[in-house]
Parts: sequence; C-alpha cells; structure tokens
Amino acid sequence: MPLEQVATIDADSEVDKEFLYTLNFGPQHPATHTTLRLILTLDGETVVKAVPDIGYLHSGFEKLGEDLDYNQYVTIVDRMNYLSPVANEIAWHHVVEKLFGIELTKRCQYIRVILAELGRMSDHLLNVGAAALDLGAFTAFLYGFYQREKIYDIIETASGQRFHPSYTRVGGLAADITDAFVAKVRDFVKEFPKTHADIRKLLNRNRIFIDRIKDIGVLSKEDAIDLSCSGPIARASGVVRDLRKDEPYLAYPDFDFKVVCAKEGDCFARYLVRMEELLESLKIIHQAIENLPSGPVNVDLEGKCVIPDKSATYRSIEGLIQHFELYMTNRRWHTPVDEIYGAQETANGELGFYIVADGSGQAYRARTRPPSFIHFAIFPYLIEGHQLSDIVAVLGSLNVIAAELDR
Repeated sequence: MPLEQVATIDADSEVDKEFLYTLNFGPQHPATHTTLRLILTLDGETVVKAVPDIGYLHSGFEKLGEDLDYNQYVTIVDRMNYLSPVANEIAWHHVVEKLFGIELTKRCQYIRVILAELGRMSDHLLNVGAAALDLGAFTAFLYGFYQREKIYDIIETASGQRFHPSYTRVGGLAADITDAFVAKVRDFVKEFPKTHADIRKLLNRNRIFIDRIKDIGVLSKEDAIDLSCSGPIARASGVVRDLRKDEPYLAYPDFDFKVVCAKEGDCFARYLVRMEELLESLKIIHQAIENLPSGPVNVDLEGKCVIPDKSATYRSIEGLIQHFELYMTNRRWHTPVDEIYGAQETANGELGFYIVADGSGQAYRARTRPPSFIHFAIFPYLIEGHQLSDIVAVLGSLNVIAAELDR
C-alpha cells in the first residue's frame, strides 16, 4: 500500500479528517522489541486506524529451505522464533519425518517433549516479563529472565549451544542427553514454582498493571476463529484447541496436562493463560524426565536418511560411507515426490511447515505457517478505538516475533 494511502479513513467515517495525524510506531521503538512497524492514524490520542508493517528483517528463510538439505535447514528454522528456537527445530523435523514415514524412538520422543516444553516456558517467561516491563513493572522481568538463563543452561548441556542449539536431526537428535542434563531438569522443576508464585504476586494484584491490560484489546471467540488465531491468543478467547491434544504427536498422549483457556479475550486473559501454561508445561516436563525411557535416540535406518552413530562412523566402513554420503554428496536423500504439511503447538500457537519434495536432498519448496504473522495481522482489529498508550499493552500480549513476519 502506498504511504499516501496508509492513513486514508473510510468515506463513511464520522471522524473529522482535519484533526487526524499519522504516527509511526517503530521500527526503532523499545516496546516493539524488534524491527516491526505500525503506521497509526490518530485523533488526539485515540487510534482511528492502524496498519501493521512486517518490518525490515528480510531474512529469506523459506528460500534458504530450497538450498539446504533436511538436516542443514535446522540451523535456519531455529532463528525464526528466537525466543524458543528448539521448538522450531522439533516442528521442522516433525514434518520431514512425516514425509519419510519415520517413527521416532520412545526415548527421542520424550526428550523432544522436554525440550519443546522448556522452549514454551522460555517463550512465555519472556513474553510475560517484557510485557510487564513495557508497562513499568521491572522486577517481574528480572525474575523471568533468571529462569530463562536456567533453561538456556539446560539446553546447552544437551546440545553444546546456548541459544540456537540446532539439536534435532532427521530421525532423532545430534546426541543423547547426559546425567547432567537430567539433574539440571530436575532442579529446574523443583525450583521454578517459587519464581512463578513470586511473579504472580507481583503482577496479579498490581493495580497499575491490571488497569493497563484488563478489558483492553478484546478478541471475541468468533473473531479468533475467523482470523485464524491459535495458541494462547485463541485459547484466551475461549477457543478450546491445542494440537498436543487434538492432533497428538510425539509422546504427548502419555502425559497428563490441561488445556488452559479463558473467555474474556483481553490482554489480561492472555497473560493469565500464559501464566497457567507455564505450570502445565512444568507438569509435562516432570512426568517426562521421571519416566524417561532407555534405548537409542536415533532410528536405525542404515543406508537411508538417518545420520549414523559416531561409533559406527569411526569403526565401520559402512558407517563411514553413510556419514560421508549424507554430509558431502546428498546421495542417500531419496524422498517421496510428494507434498506434505505438519504442525505443532508451539508457545505462540500453530507452527506449521509445508514441504514440496521432488526426490532430492532439498525441499523443492519449504513454506512456513508462523503464528506471529497471523497474530500481527489482527492488531488493527484489537487497537482501533483505544488510546495510544494501549498499543504497548496489546502488542505485548500478542508476542509478535519479527523473524516470523518477513520470511
């Protein structure tokens, strides 16, 4: 849309156009947390119209999927949502394994569930902490980030990398977890409830915080469905949908947990849903780590698409050849010529990947269905009629990640 048309108001609008003005919110703004931009039309401090701009983080992630093989691309997908990167990796390889028809080992499924839920908690902690920080509540932000540091430490123990682990592989994981990983997860499960209670005490009865988010940015159940919302944003509006329950994957059917919902659909409801989901994720992690199966983490598909164990690579000519051909020549990547879509329930909602496979080692087309792109598009519906100061509250409740916008 040309900039001269951005602030155009509908012809039947009752607002006196003479007193309207245009304001750019972002991309350099501390409350956008990233490069996204909002073009606002204001009547005084009332938002008459808002046009979301996907910003300036032109990453080209999807095009890179056509040049990298199904293992290499994991280093790209974990940069799409940089708040919970390991969850992106799990979602990507979930679709690739669906394409190949691979059934993961039980141990691998449990480990992936633990990592996915740790990623969900990391994402929610940043969202709650940053949303509170934007509204002036600084202490809750520090409490949340202290726990996120512990999650980073756990992921580093498993993968060797703190922020972008690139830990999953087709048919399994880069390496098995150690006893140190199990011990750190158990400590985290034991210590986190106290921090959660502290954050709740700081925010749930904080009059300033509640006044800034209650009855602000209301999204009805019908609109949430019509606008393709998912995750905490949809569930806060009464949409009872969670892919972990409705379309089970990995080992989620083995665990007892609730789908957290609300009905108010405002910023406060979205905050409460995320806070309760933190405890449900902790419950899943506790069940998984205490009932972790033994056995291998990688599927044994010699001669196909699974990277051989390092011991096999070093000690057998067959393993060495398979390792060489997968890493250096792509000869062993023989995919079906097919199109496939798969999705998982990540922290912000349904993260899906659509692959067009042509039989080679790379996807002919790799398309992403990111929740942030959908949720940023609903921002104008939520903010119109609110005050300029409410933009921070509504935007914070949506948890928009810029790398999921322009892909």
